[in-house]
Amino acid sequence: MSRHALVVGSGLAGSLTAVYLARRGYLVRVLERRGDPRAPGVREEGRSINLGLSQRGIVALREIGLLEGLAPLTVPMRGRVVHLPDGLRFQPYGLAEDQILHSVLRHDLNVALVDEAERRGVEFLWGHRVTSVDRAKPAVTALGPGGEEVHTADLVIGADGAFSAVRGHLGRGRRVDLHQEFLEWGYKELLIPVGDDGRPRTELRALHVWPGDDGLIVAHPNADGSLTATVFLPFDGEHGFAGLTGPGRVRDFFARRFPDTLTLIPDVVEQFLDHEPASLVTVRTSPWHSTTDEGRGIVLIGDAAHAVYPFFGQGMNAAFEDCSTLDRCLAAHPHDLPRALAAFEAARKPHTDVLAELSARNFVELRDKLRSPLFLVRKKVDLALHRLFPRKWVPLYTLIAHTTVPYGDALARARRQDRLLDTALAAAATLAGATLAGLVVRSRGTRSPGGRKVT
Repeated sequence: MSRHALVVGSGLAGSLTAVYLARRGYLVRVLERRGDPRAPGVREEGRSINLGLSQRGIVALREIGLLEGLAPLTVPMRGRVVHLPDGLRFQPYGLAEDQILHSVLRHDLNVALVDEAERRGVEFLWGHRVTSVDRAKPAVTALGPGGEEVHTADLVIGADGAFSAVRGHLGRGRRVDLHQEFLEWGYKELLIPVGDDGRPRTELRALHVWPGDDGLIVAHPNADGSLTATVFLPFDGEHGFAGLTGPGRVRDFFARRFPDTLTLIPDVVEQFLDHEPASLVTVRTSPWHSTTDEGRGIVLIGDAAHAVYPFFGQGMNAAFEDCSTLDRCLAAHPHDLPRALAAFEAARKPHTDVLAELSARNFVELRDKLRSPLFLVRKKVDLALHRLFPRKWVPLYTLIAHTTVPYGDALARARRQDRLLDTALAAAATLAGATLAGLVVRSRGTRSPGGRKVT
């Protein structure tokens, strides 16, 4: 007897998990409140356009056989180009040839996943908005073009994003922990177009960063030679979105704070004023799943379960890792869905909680620390130790972006390494101080009572 799965949300996590479920033999239906992303002129308003695909996401796409086909849609990023007042600095992501990120447009990746899901027999219902969820069946009621419809399934997946309707209904009448935190900064996205000669205006195979305590820009390259720049600013204040309301103020701000953007983005003022700022939110919730006595269930994945700030570039990658982990749990417990869902939440939640911490911390790193000489020296020491001891010493960023080591394990290992490095640097400083003092004493020698130098 065929098992039925209902996925709410056709975004990246929803369409990918639909592929996994179809591969596992489920009959899959996807409900999506928006229209088909393949329709002409569709753009996901209020969502980041560009994404950085790293190892966790790569593994998931390779598992479903889609990775190679996506290659023409991506641009490799081998490191960061940091824009500073005195010039550009390149900071490589890693030492190995494959320690790179791949920039991809959210829309292109979403379309590829929807196409793959349909190829595997998944049914998509566009323009269907969830109005209620019945945990006891389980069932989802959605308002579509033909009115309200009730959709039942053995497994319901809530993949409907940070403001998940499924999560809201799942928690009604239950003891649920929900933590939702908005950053006091928001963002707008601007386009760095190709030059008049059709060539990129700056280095294409890198992530570009303009750090600053009163503003931050991060730019991802696109396959057509342009870059998408995300401008992060406080919502309030004279130099926040609230204060930058007229052409003169906007131009003066960019000229003072990010001067080279006036050349890279000739219409930066017009683009900036034409976009509304979007919010950044972190979500932590528990539990992620609910099951029935008959062995059916509901589970949250991706941003519905653990939305994070984008500053570690792991939101999509963590969601894709969710899909892969859920598939493994279903495989390990093929006849016990409640056990599979419990195993999935136990495997993922502790580590996505750590990711939320890391993502918030990396905001400070990108904004402030990339300009610090001491921070950059420490990063170089970290990479040098990794080069000398590639297996025993691995920087935190490498563990997060270029491996599938669980986030919590990666942070624990990085903290042990930091303690060792702090101890070594302190010892080196003490030794250097003692050596210098000895040299000073020897160079001065001692003097006899008569004033003659005694050596």
